[in-house]
Amino acid sequence: MNKIYNVIGLMSGTSLDGLDIAYCQFSKKSNNWNYKLLIAETLPYNDKWKQKLKNADKLNSIDLLLLNNEFGYYLGEKSTEFIEKHNLKIDFISSHGHTIFHQPEKNLTYQIGNGDCISAVSKLDVVCDFRTHDIALGGQGAPLVPIGDKLLFPDFDYCINLGGIANISFDNAENKRIAYDICPYNMVLNYLSGLLGYDYDNEGQIASKGLIDFNLFNQLENLDYFCRPYPKSLGREWVEKQALPLIVNSEIAIENKLRTYSEHIVSQMNKSTIANIGKNILITGGGAYNAFIIKRFREVSENNIVVPEDKLINFKEALIFAFLGVLKINTENNCLQSVTGALKDSCGGKFISY
Repeated sequence: MNKIYNVIGLMSGTSLDGLDIAYCQFSKKSNNWNYKLLIAETLPYNDKWKQKLKNADKLNSIDLLLLNNEFGYYLGEKSTEFIEKHNLKIDFISSHGHTIFHQPEKNLTYQIGNGDCISAVSKLDVVCDFRTHDIALGGQGAPLVPIGDKLLFPDFDYCINLGGIANISFDNAENKRIAYDICPYNMVLNYLSGLLGYDYDNEGQIASKGLIDFNLFNQLENLDYFCRPYPKSLGREWVEKQALPLIVNSEIAIENKLRTYSEHIVSQMNKSTIANIGKNILITGGGAYNAFIIKRFREVSENNIVVPEDKLINFKEALIFAFLGVLKINTENNCLQSVTGALKDSCGGKFISY
């Protein structure tokens, strides 16, 4: 009989938009995985949680561990409310947590949201902590979504997610999945919008009225990260030390900074997909709503750029982290050596039985 998994996927991204929570079903038939993204919501963080998550990297060790537990209880409470609201029967919760530190060159990654606390509150089994095993194996611990791209979205040649950081995954000529972080996305765009008093640049309207400063554009394009081969990944620390200083120190108007940075994003997305033409590119993540950047990408790319329906745009990562939990439960590899540079493919994540 075909087993159906009913899973809650939780994702908290670097852009601090809120907690993405998705009720998903997965089944496997003829060795092919199928999914249904049934119900999904984003629960915005209040100002208290935004500040706690934003400043967590500055806490001392004890306070950070306490926040890890507090956020775990929060995730458990929100999951329980979601399940009760929709009268769901769930097999387990699969949680990415919220990344505070990601420094793979130091063999360090840390996501808060204690899985034991999630389980205690929700009274459900939990799968969490997906990145640390790959880090221990010498990998980047990121990105993890590509295995889901490969198994759940085989009709697309490229999958690009536009969140706090833009990332891409695709199969190379040897049918190995390749993936890496393209460049910072909403982390920078939202920072600049905030200087103008907005949470974000709605549809890229402010950027569309700005002018490109080619001095800043070239400085961004020539950052060392963009010359490095994959596997490679980005974290908040890199953005703050490498990209933001160039942008902050530029004396051009903020709308011109937005325009210039938007063009840098388009340039890097195009460079990541220029090896092929006439291919299908799936665009998801909140950044897919930046109509100006999508328009510019379509103008420079010779590929077919697909922006799907809203539910998949907003909740693809939560869907895939739910799927990573299913793979973990089935002891199937959910982290690819070809993506992270680890010693081997692995089955990452910690299973917590209620």
